Order: sequence, then C-alpha cells, then structure tokens
Amino acid sequence: MRRWSTPATLLLATMLLLSCSGQRPVEQPQRPSAAGTGPAQGGRLVYALSADANGFNPVTDQFAAQSYSMAGSIIEALVSVDANGDWKPYLAESLTPNKTYDEWTIKVRSGISFSDGMALTGDIVKANLEAQKVSPLTAAVFVPIKSFELAGPMTVKVRLNQPWVAFPYYLTTQTGMIIPPASLNDPKAASLKPVGTGAFIFKEYVPDNRMVVTRNPRYWRQGLPYLDEIEFRILPDSQTRAQTLEAGGIDAMGTARDEDITKFGGQKDAYTVHRAQGMAVPEYMFMLNTAVPPLDDVRVRQALAYATDRKTVISTLRGGLTKPADGPWAGDSKWYAGGGYPDYDPAKAAALIKEVETEKGPIRFELLSTPDPNTMQGVELAQDMWRKAGVEASIKQADQADLINRAVTGNFAVTVWTQFSAPDPDGEYIWMHQAYAKPIGAVSLNFTRLKDAKLSSAFDIGRTNPDEAARKQAYGTVQERLRQLVPFVFIDHLNIGAIVAKTKVRGIGEHVLPDGEKGLPLTGSPIPYHPFTQLWVSQR
Repeated sequence: MRRWSTPATLLLATMLLLSCSGQRPVEQPQRPSAAGTGPAQGGRLVYALSADANGFNPVTDQFAAQSYSMAGSIIEALVSVDANGDWKPYLAESLTPNKTYDEWTIKVRSGISFSDGMALTGDIVKANLEAQKVSPLTAAVFVPIKSFELAGPMTVKVRLNQPWVAFPYYLTTQTGMIIPPASLNDPKAASLKPVGTGAFIFKEYVPDNRMVVTRNPRYWRQGLPYLDEIEFRILPDSQTRAQTLEAGGIDAMGTARDEDITKFGGQKDAYTVHRAQGMAVPEYMFMLNTAVPPLDDVRVRQALAYATDRKTVISTLRGGLTKPADGPWAGDSKWYAGGGYPDYDPAKAAALIKEVETEKGPIRFELLSTPDPNTMQGVELAQDMWRKAGVEASIKQADQADLINRAVTGNFAVTVWTQFSAPDPDGEYIWMHQAYAKPIGAVSLNFTRLKDAKLSSAFDIGRTNPDEAARKQAYGTVQERLRQLVPFVFIDHLNIGAIVAKTKVRGIGEHVLPDGEKGLPLTGSPIPYHPFTQLWVSQR
C-alpha cells in the first residue's frame, strides 16, 4: 500500500463544509417490495475503482475518492450533506451552535452500535475528535478548536478559539468519521481491517487488487443495506475499466473520460451514467508557486492566464462537455461572483512576457504532470500556448504521490492540478489563507504560498460571520483577488467525472438521509464517489 511521504497533506478535495440544521423526525428508507417493484434485498455488486486506498483509518490515512468508497461503506461520519449542499446530522442527532458560533454542541444519535457490538457513545465521539485534532494528517483542519468536553453520556461540546459557522461540514469527511476504541488504540490494524457503524462489514482486502465487504445484519438504519456483498476491484487503467464493464466483469465503474460518457451514455438500455454537478464538481487548473521565480512576478502569472485558450482545451480534451472556469466556484453556485478573469488574449500575454523579459531575462520554468496520457495531452497544449507568448516551459513527469509531496513542500513552479469541490466556500480556507502559506521546504497546505491580506481577511469574514449576505460579499472578494493575483490558471469545471453502471444497478445518487431528505448525489474529484448503503441490484 502506497503511503504519502508527507502525512500533513490532506488529499485535495476531501475537506467539505456549511449551513444550519435542526433535528428532524427520522424517516426510514423504502423497504424491499415483495412484488419486486421496489429495491430488492440481496445480490452482489462488483464495482471498479481507479486506484487503491492509502489505508482505511480516517485518523492516520489519507482519504481520496476510492478511500471514501471502500472505507465509507464500513465507517460513517457524524454529519452528511443533502442534495442542496446543506449539512445534515447523520451519526449525530443534532449539532447546535451558541449565539456567537464559537461553541457547538453535538448530540450523538442513540441506538447505534459498531459492528463489533460496542455501542456508540459521546465519549467515543470525543475520543475520535481528539485523535483527529492531534493527528499529523488532520491537525491543521482543527486549529480553530480549543477543546472537547463530554457534557453528557451522548453529548459533546466543541469549544472554539473563534466563531466558525461552517464547522459541521468538516465532520462530513474523514475528520468526522467515527471508529471504535479498539481501532483508535491499534491504528495499524484499523488501517488494514476497518470497523465502523456502517451498513457493511469488512471481509477481505488484497492490496492493489480488491476489497470485499458484506452486509451488516445489525445496521442501525432499519431495512438497510439491500446488497449482501460488494467487491471493490482496483483497475487503475481507465481503458481496462471500460473494457471490463463491457465484457461483464464488473457492474459499475468510475471514469473521468469524456469518451466513456459519450459511449455508455448512448447505450441507455444497457448503462446509466451519473455525473456530479454544482459545488461538488472540482476545477481543473494549473497551480502556480508564487514564492519562486519567475512565478513570483504577478505579470508572469497573468500572462499565463491570458495565453491559455480554455475553449480549445475543453473542445480538445473534454469533447465540449465542460464549461470554462474562472475561479473555484461554478457559475450556478450561489457563491459565484463573475467578472475580471484574464480571458484568452495572446497579444496581451506576449506583451506582459516581453515586459518582464526586458527586466529579468527569459521566462523559463518546469511544468509538472502525472504520466497519464489524457493529462499529458492537456499539459502539452498549455506548453504550446505559453510558448507562443514567449514562455519556455519544460515538462517533468511525476507520479501522483510525488507530485503532491512536491506541491506540499514547494518543490515546483507550475503543476497540473484538480481541486475545490467543497459544498461551502469555507472548505477552501486552509488551501488559500495566508496563515497556511509556509516557506519553501516546509509543509504548506496553501500550496501556491500566496500571501494576500485582502483575500485572507475575506476568508476570515466568511468563516466567522453567520450572515449569508456578508459571506457572499466576502467570497466575492476572494474571487476578485484570485483573478487579479492569478495563483491558479483555471481551465474548466470538471463535471465529466462520472459513475457508469449497468442498468441493473439501482440507487446510485438516490440515497435518503436519516432525516428523510435526499442526500448529495455525487461528490469528489476527479472521479466522484457516493454512498453504497441504498444501492440494489435488479433481478429482472
């Protein structure tokens, strides 16, 4: 199993985020129909993933989309996200802030047990949150937290150093996933054999090959899950996954290829295609290290944006299926504020590069990319566009782990990047606030190392002010500063990430939360993930 050499890195787009919610009556999901018209109990699902997990312990292992697919079938979080992007209690019965939002009270839902038989209690939740706060992997996320206090057998108070209106969203990801005391006490075992409160129980794991989970007969949500067994099969090559699906070797798969969407989408009698939308969609971009020359000159960064023809990239790489991005949030988001992005203007790009060259000499840097052919095609397109503006970018290939570690330590100039799929803008706080920008060589979650007081102040307002109008204005300022300072050259909203399944596989993106509301269908990057609790297989 691959381990990241820098444990403080959180896997990009896995920090999620905001809104308010009170306790609601629990509505049970639909029970299997005797007449066979509804969800059918039983059956086995073979589901292909693009990569293996880095481990299954949410306290010690870095979680990506494949981690959430596998570990998330076993381990559940305190909070979930509904179809509108609002947070909703899950293992928690309720989360309640005080008037100043610098204290949150978590009431744990009763009647829940881990698959090892131990009941879920407030002290177990407190122990998990405390472990997350001191973990090298996740400590940076919980910096605003002062302490945790057990206020009752099923109640935990979270005391903060400042108001934090979006705090519950951080309990929707691995930082809010709850494991039993035995797993906390033996993290190595928890990394290989996960235990949780979820709908499935660990059966088998073969690294770089498969993970198998089976139905939890004591699951706390009555009538769930529907499936008896899921085999998660690791198939890193996208073409192999597609061919295996066609050959009947798997029932469903994740993909980020436009050709898969077009091909399988055109066979509606045999396959269904499910794509992430809205804030759940990440952005594809080039990330610039603003702390190293020549990218420390804003004119060079602006020139790269002016030299990038986003529409050509989209038509060439995405089959025209995506839309250009000019920031971290899509145009259909309530947080989006338009205007001011340096659109394609090759003449202006060349003029800026000429101006800098006159002062400092030729503009040269290394452009990092993973070796994936589709990614390399996009990188080579950018290289050619930038060359026409007078920039010499030499391409350097690195595997995903090395590329991320180089981003964390600042050992890069420009790299291809995918990020920003949090349901609330506060989810991007640690990635862009100047407090998280560290010197070259040090671990920095602000990978661009951009230090801008106006941008950081706006993020602070968005984090601490419960008034939505004030938050919208603040995040408008964030977008304005990003467009002026260009730490990222945005390309498109990567909504070609999809799940393709045989028509017999039902329930993808149709899960119901414990309060009876529809959950967020798909999220994550570049291939989305979704819950498996309410998936079922039609026998017809």
